[in-house]
Amino acid sequence: MFGFKKIAMPTAAQALPGRDHAIRTAPTHFVNHHALKGPYPEGSQKAIFGLGCFWGAEKKFWELGDGVYVTAVGYAGGVTPNPIYEEVCSGRTGHNEAVLVVYDPKNISYDTLLRTFWESHDPTQGMRQGNDVGTQYRSGIYTFTPEQKKAAEASRAMYQAELDKKRYGAITTEILDAPEFYFAEDYHQQYLAKNPHGYCGLGGTGVACPIGTGAKLTQAAGA
Repeated sequence: MFGFKKIAMPTAAQALPGRDHAIRTAPTHFVNHHALKGPYPEGSQKAIFGLGCFWGAEKKFWELGDGVYVTAVGYAGGVTPNPIYEEVCSGRTGHNEAVLVVYDPKNISYDTLLRTFWESHDPTQGMRQGNDVGTQYRSGIYTFTPEQKKAAEASRAMYQAELDKKRYGAITTEILDAPEFYFAEDYHQQYLAKNPHGYCGLGGTGVACPIGTGAKLTQAAGA
């Protein structure tokens, strides 16, 4: 696994074979004790985000409160089926460290989740986030509906306009249809609740995202 160029996505031929069974994970959320894999309440919706090390990223979403039913960390957007953490870190699975958010749209909006996503990391860094380097740290939004994709793309344009004002570079965030989400190992789930002084390499830009504030895309773009 060592020596592979971890800032380039592997081809199918380069990818590790993985396994045909799901790896073991926690049955319930360490903070709110809801079932990690469901069943989820009727009317719930799902969202998936990648924004660097998933320990800190997950905490950003469970801290949003009652509108978020459950969060979980896992692996998404790669080739290898049912990967383990060490395989993902090798760069030979293509997976992103991702956060699954199950939420009640009556109590929290997808726009709020998007704003949290943008403001919690620097989406201009490509295959890295701060000192964390590799394909698993890339910025990504993985959408389940056409409405989510439209909102994600609009928010990207709005945030780019705000970043341009502060002389940041181009956003590198990928916006894709939601791929298979593989739940990560037990010890990764709600890691910073179990280890309050644990590592968190996330750092935002300090630039506010205007989505959900009533701002219009054309206004944000200066049109």
